[in-house]
Amino acid sequence: MIRGVRGAITVSADQPEEILKETRKLILEMVKENKIFPDDVASVIISTTTDISSAFPAKAVRTIEDWTYVPVMCTHEMDVPGSMPLCIRVMMHVNTSIPQQEIQHIYLNEAVKLRPDLIKSKEASSL
Repeated sequence: MIRGVRGAITVSADQPEEILKETRKLILEMVKENKIFPDDVASVIISTTTDISSAFPAKAVRTIEDWTYVPVMCTHEMDVPGSMPLCIRVMMHVNTSIPQQEIQHIYLNEAVKLRPDLIKSKEASSL
């Protein structure tokens, strides 16, 4: 079964180092919490709000050991008035036997406000 694993994180500024660092942090947390191995990943779509344009977040994924050949694509989110700024979102398509309701969707930094109904990460439990 292929499942979608969601995640999001915010950055404080459109700076390449921060975009790469925070994207890597998010991906590693998603992988850890859902016991994901690179060979089980069909693809990863990363979107950013339009105020992020100084670096491709996919570059951070390709620096993770054994993730070189995982298909990753970046795109921009719709520019909706009032939406959360400086946000990076991830949709990871994973082959897994984990039931849908047990998938750990990871939201970090200010992104915890996006889907409080889905948050199961350690950081969310402190809200």
